[in-house]
Amino acid sequence: MIRPMQTTARALACLVALTLPLPASAQTKVIRTAKAWDGTRIITDVLIVIEGDRISRIDPATAPVPATAEVLDLRKYTVLPGLIDLHTHMTYYWDRQPGTRPLAQRRRPAVTVFLAQENARRTLETGVTTVRDLGAASDTDFAMRDLIAMGAMQGPRMIVAGQGISAPRQSTTPNPDAMRSAAEERIKNGSDWIKVYGSRGSFDSVDTTQTLTFEEMKAIVDASHAAGHKVAIHSYGPSGVKDAVRAGADSVEHGIDLDDETIAEMVKRGTVWVPTIDHNRYYVDARDEYGFKPEAIPPLQEYIQKNLESARRAVKAGVKIGMGSDAVYSMFGQNTRELGWLVKAGLTPEQALATATTTAADLLGMPDRLGRLAPGYAADFVAVDGDPLQTIDALFTGVRVVMKDGKVVVDKR
Repeated sequence: MIRPMQTTARALACLVALTLPLPASAQTKVIRTAKAWDGTRIITDVLIVIEGDRISRIDPATAPVPATAEVLDLRKYTVLPGLIDLHTHMTYYWDRQPGTRPLAQRRRPAVTVFLAQENARRTLETGVTTVRDLGAASDTDFAMRDLIAMGAMQGPRMIVAGQGISAPRQSTTPNPDAMRSAAEERIKNGSDWIKVYGSRGSFDSVDTTQTLTFEEMKAIVDASHAAGHKVAIHSYGPSGVKDAVRAGADSVEHGIDLDDETIAEMVKRGTVWVPTIDHNRYYVDARDEYGFKPEAIPPLQEYIQKNLESARRAVKAGVKIGMGSDAVYSMFGQNTRELGWLVKAGLTPEQALATATTTAADLLGMPDRLGRLAPGYAADFVAVDGDPLQTIDALFTGVRVVMKDGKVVVDKR
């Protein structure tokens, strides 16, 4: 039986699509750049030629420019591929009205989808052109994904998980069959990825209690992989991370106190770890917005340090690291600050940028489309005032131009 509330957001997407204008013929665009990082190396004095939504070729700066081409002169900036945020919650919107809290507002799904355009805009302004959205209710993330893909809403490309899978609140008996069915149902409903809550921990809580067994996690992973879908497992604590890795999760989110065995297993399996260190920094900074009690702050700060220390050990061991902000509510616009923590964990700025480009694109199954500036790739790029390849902080304040699919979506020159 179809529930009306669940279909509201998708219905909105369909109605908006009927009003879209027919697409105009593609125009050649040429980007002049003195310095660019193509995802693997630095290139200098080149022309990036774009046809429609793809990069067609990269020419020397001395090459002729088509007479009808639109030229963007970005030689004063450092040009990077469009960035990928592997962990967001785009539909978590707060209108910042006086007397309100982010977690207390309730509204209809279609209203949430409309208002969440602000989160999408703020995300683009950080240079992020693709997100993996890991958890939303009432099909709101599906609607945003579809509206953005249609061109009816401006925002980053969205790969979405829908409602995450968690342990039933009233049951303490493990049930792998129920978890398997839940994964199959999510895929049937349109989820690109499967999100699993393998432990407690959220917002001001850093409770690391594991909530799903290894067998339940493995049932979800096996069912998802059989259907050609990948799995991200949330775990704040070490036991949940260990079981998630053993169960075959494609990525593990959060995590502290990882032991050597788990880290070695991540390296062996190629598991991507998305530590999301910065999201707890955000909760500390935004404590007044949320109304967190003073006693909640020291545990958050302690968790940050444990998270960072585990990341240092993982980097040293060669674990694949992915950039994920875990952005919610007023954190949108700070999506890339996670990269600063990854540099503190031992990555060079260039290696940190790879966590949001090539590594992220590989995880998403799009290594031939996203994360690089190369012929055949999506025409996504970010132009930065300064050089984040030397000082990663330049990215946090220096984004001036962002292009997605061949269209300039941010221009702050």
